[in-house]
Amino acid sequence: MRLADRDIVCIGSADWATELPINQHQLMGRLAAQNNVLFVESLGLRRPQLAGRDLSRLWRRLKRGLRGARPAPEGLHVLSPLVLPLHSKESVRKLNRWLLRRQVKRAARKLGMSEPILWAYVPQAEDVIGVLDPSLVVYHCVDDVAAQKGVDADSFREAEERFARRADLVLASAPALAERMRTLSEHVLYAPNVADTGTFATALEPGPVDAALEPLPHPRLVFQGAIVATKLDVQLIADVAKLRPEWSIVLVGPRGAGDPTGDLSPLDDAPNIHMIGARPADDLPQVLRGADIGLIPYAINDLTRSVFPMKVYEYLAAGLPVLATPLPALDGVDAIDTVRSAGELVAIAEEELTVDTPERRGRRSGAAAAHSWESRLDEIEHALDD
Repeated sequence: MRLADRDIVCIGSADWATELPINQHQLMGRLAAQNNVLFVESLGLRRPQLAGRDLSRLWRRLKRGLRGARPAPEGLHVLSPLVLPLHSKESVRKLNRWLLRRQVKRAARKLGMSEPILWAYVPQAEDVIGVLDPSLVVYHCVDDVAAQKGVDADSFREAEERFARRADLVLASAPALAERMRTLSEHVLYAPNVADTGTFATALEPGPVDAALEPLPHPRLVFQGAIVATKLDVQLIADVAKLRPEWSIVLVGPRGAGDPTGDLSPLDDAPNIHMIGARPADDLPQVLRGADIGLIPYAINDLTRSVFPMKVYEYLAAGLPVLATPLPALDGVDAIDTVRSAGELVAIAEEELTVDTPERRGRRSGAAAAHSWESRLDEIEHALDD
């Protein structure tokens, strides 16, 4: 089945304009080149906290929601649905269902959509099946959302079970997710996160290094992604910084995104830990060009056991040695060293720094090239044919 010249309504789990593009941004941006795509932003499944980041996001959502569907530079249209972020109450869920149906139906009609593909990253998309009459339903399960802080797990799990059974195809990005989805559907494709490998491979070419990295001493150990206590092993990072105070540990990404009150204080106490903020996706190769090692220092918990980080193939496409804590989804992935303690991370990093060469980096990047978004879309098209 060719994913071209089609109407697609995507019910996302994030906002479109974000500091941290993820799976849904990568795929929908590419699909928009040949399809009529409506991207419906996050329904606010996580209960908001009275912190600056959440409050400003609520205000932005209100302003955008009143505008209806709007064009985005990437060639798709974006709808910011006005729903109440209090999903634990049945009365609120009922109101949200009515609001979502009304807004999505109006936007789809305005864009001339007829029997679109419904591609959803959250199971609450079940609420718009009746008003869209979709030709095909895809559930793209990329996280164990019910395990996230502030999400009403019971109502989410119930909706997920109903929606996965209804979907024509379920995509699962981690082995644990695929295993659970196969108890609900016969049509599950294990599709781990991949990368814009061509863009990240440019880190191997001569060029500028991110201005914040350039003055920092080598070796530079870099993490890119959300800097949040719910995912990162904060103490592990702090311990590495303490064991090797002459090393530069660089954290690239928004601080507190999705968990604004998490405790990141151990990271603030080390002078060789540098939080340099988020970077646009196109600028990340400049960061990795100046890196010596890519880090995936995640805590192991209910949330991360179902995570396959996008940064895996981004780092590898850039040619970097990759050190990761023992995430179940990464078991068996080539070219990744697993570390279980700060001491082990330091020892393996020192070994990698000794043996790494431009040739080794080239081989890593060449192997990663097979794990691109274009290859993933081809695989999804074949699964739809089946």
